[in-house]
Amino acid sequence: MHPPAVESLTGALLPGRWFDGLSSQARPVQVGLQATPRGPALVLHPLSPADAAPSVLGFAEVGWPEVWDERRPPQCVVVDLRERGSLEIDAVSQWRAALAACGQRPDIVQRMQTRWRWLLGVAAVVAIGLALFYRYGTPWAATQITRFVPLAWEQRVAENVLQQLDHDLLKASKLPQERQAQLRSRFDALVQHSLSGPQRYPGYRPQLALEFRSGLGANAFALPGGKVLMTDDMVRVAATHGLDDNALLGVLAHEIGHAVQRHTTRMLVQQGVLYMGMELALGDVSGVLSTSASLLTGLAYSRSHEREADCYAIALMGQAALPTRPMAQLLLAIAQDDDDDDEEDEDPVSTGAPAPPSGAHKTKRRAGQESAAHPVWSLLNSHPDTVQRATELERGQAPHCPGD
Repeated sequence: MHPPAVESLTGALLPGRWFDGLSSQARPVQVGLQATPRGPALVLHPLSPADAAPSVLGFAEVGWPEVWDERRPPQCVVVDLRERGSLEIDAVSQWRAALAACGQRPDIVQRMQTRWRWLLGVAAVVAIGLALFYRYGTPWAATQITRFVPLAWEQRVAENVLQQLDHDLLKASKLPQERQAQLRSRFDALVQHSLSGPQRYPGYRPQLALEFRSGLGANAFALPGGKVLMTDDMVRVAATHGLDDNALLGVLAHEIGHAVQRHTTRMLVQQGVLYMGMELALGDVSGVLSTSASLLTGLAYSRSHEREADCYAIALMGQAALPTRPMAQLLLAIAQDDDDDDEEDEDPVSTGAPAPPSGAHKTKRRAGQESAAHPVWSLLNSHPDTVQRATELERGQAPHCPGD
């Protein structure tokens, strides 16, 4: 008489060969499946000796074989019985039907392995999830994590970055000391207005300071911790185009926005969050994939940061009762100068333009390429559409700015 577990078997008994690990010979058995709340249980009925009691193995005691493609079924099913050996069953289709009758369904991994539609569907879901995580998850996470980054750490990073830039790309400023002092005085006055406005990070007080360097063309950028650098060429371009110091102050207000909103720190954190998220989603990420993700993060999020810094500059210049139109004119002037340099660098044979002095523009282009390729500068330098930004700055408002 069979025990109760055997009487509730699902489907017919199937012939099989049981290698119990105690003997090199296979024992003939009848195999049955029993439905349980935790999954199917396996019941083995040895055919010899005749009075041998059936063995019942619970769901967790069996290494269940993976589901196969119906168009390419295996010749026999091999079931891992763990400590009890292994089991071979030739009735492949009946075994599959018995499992289905017990309520067992292939998991998502097995469906992906046997059905390409499932594979494409899961790949699409993962791609959409990664895109949403990249677009919304990493900026939010980086913004929150940055709250816990100490100012002292930012200042150490800034010191190391500035030493590297001074060694590789920048040179000492040639602006007269009187001119530097004049611009610093107006910068310090602008800083006082910045401290009175609302802050993204309450309690964060970077030591905002202005320094001058030559090199890298007409540029200004903020380092973590509050240090702002402006190049001699930026001052020269403003003077060449007849723009007053309000144009330079607008640029400095933009860089103050980068500093107080901790954009460089947030960018570093974002890249770390993205790497961690990709590893969680995809497992081991190759170096090429990680490098590509880093570049994409820098480009997309720096555009967002530029817009935030523009909004900050508009608000700060408004608090100081200064116009933003000169800053817009300066941006357009720099863009026009860059376009003119590109046209002069074209082949004089094909354009009809006179040839530049030997080596002059070649040297300038090489310096620009080296700057763009420098890992530190690639982190600091990126700008969205200049014309659109200039239009918004001329109006003193932008649709994406709070309160506009």
